[in-house]
Amino acid sequence: MDPSKTSGRPPMLRDAETFTDKLFKALSIIALLVIVFIVGAFSVVSEIFPGPQIQHAYQAGQALYHQMTDYNDVYKGDIWRTQRTDAKGVTQYDPQLARNGLTLYTTGTEPAAYLIDMNGNKVHEWRKPYSEVWPDGDGVPNPRPDEFIHFRNAQVQPNGDLIALYEGNGDTPYGYGLVKLDKDSNVIWRYAGRAHHQFAVAPDGKIYALIHGIFDDEIQGFDYLKPPRLEDSLVVLSPDGKELQRTRLLPVIHDSKYSELLDNVPGIMVGDPIHANAVDYIDADKARNFAFGKEGDLLLSFRETSSIAVFDPRTQKLTWATRGPWIRQHDPNVLPNGDITLFDNRGHYHEPEGETRILEFNPRTMQIVWQYAGTPEHPLESEIRGDQHRLDNGNTLISESDGGRLVEVTRDGRIAWEYIVPERGGPDNDMIPIIGWSQRLDPSRFDDTLIQQWRQHTETETQGATEKDISTE
Repeated sequence: MDPSKTSGRPPMLRDAETFTDKLFKALSIIALLVIVFIVGAFSVVSEIFPGPQIQHAYQAGQALYHQMTDYNDVYKGDIWRTQRTDAKGVTQYDPQLARNGLTLYTTGTEPAAYLIDMNGNKVHEWRKPYSEVWPDGDGVPNPRPDEFIHFRNAQVQPNGDLIALYEGNGDTPYGYGLVKLDKDSNVIWRYAGRAHHQFAVAPDGKIYALIHGIFDDEIQGFDYLKPPRLEDSLVVLSPDGKELQRTRLLPVIHDSKYSELLDNVPGIMVGDPIHANAVDYIDADKARNFAFGKEGDLLLSFRETSSIAVFDPRTQKLTWATRGPWIRQHDPNVLPNGDITLFDNRGHYHEPEGETRILEFNPRTMQIVWQYAGTPEHPLESEIRGDQHRLDNGNTLISESDGGRLVEVTRDGRIAWEYIVPERGGPDNDMIPIIGWSQRLDPSRFDDTLIQQWRQHTETETQGATEKDISTE
């Protein structure tokens, strides 16, 4: 049957009404969207439901877009820098000045730790891709591809076991956990917490590590620290990697007599307000002359407040904190004489010797008793990251992270040893990886048989690689 005969209306009129209905529906949808936009904008500005949720979703979308666009190439992140020199390996070495030994270091390129001798020869290497440690997916959710994940920090034990900390370039949070490997890089245990920057191993084998995560709660009295925030916690692990204790650090600062430190958080960093970046275990030798902590306490570093603090893990309280003439520091350490050394990233103010310096100061008087700021010919410059270690002969081993450079200096500022990371990358092969961590080790801490095995294995690997190259030619 013809519908036009049953409707009682001419087809042209019916078509006009259909067009009008469609137009009205379209205008209604547009009006509804405008209302939703206005209500959403008002709720975001006024911070009433669902404004904060909308803002969080938007920020999450921005972060995902940023990761997909700015970190889709490993060379576009901050773990590769333009090289400052063509030199590679050991460039300076004075056996009479240097504290001779083995040097352990990590870079931003790979999940590996390297042990080299004073001539830059590789004695041993530990290597374990993140995906091989957590093939079951029990690590961090949606991890970055392996080429974006590296060892940030690593510490070797006398039997050749290595504890290493993973970080993922281009992720937030970027801490990826801890692993303990044997001398042959087999997994002994793993810890999936978001460990980042540094960890410390106590004499009893317990491990003190920094982890971080996203928090959405409000901090009373600090309304400008708006959620979501990246926050740090301090965890205590058993020697076999089991979590024993966890303490959220922002409330610890907030509830201490040093809460005014939070007034110094830069406006651009309220999303990561303290940025804890170091933990140093205060053992009996360090505690003997240190006036502001006791054995078993921890010295922490908070980059965004340019402050350092003593934390008692037994009471989970902050017992001492201070600021000084340093900016965005890393790696403070208590010395046996009670002084503190640290890596002052930005406190040297564009001097020809470099913007970075190593400080030793007396925490009782806050007097600087020693510093090394490089020279115009060999400036020290690392905007972010870096560490330093006072050696037992009085020299200081420095990781100039951004330069991909290790340098050992004497008390009077002479360079006793210098090493430039040999790896290069990038489209023009002129980019160098950052140094994640370094440490000078006395070979006597290892069994002689182990050192011999490592050297023989390395020589076999080197010979095999050379023979392969020759056969290829």
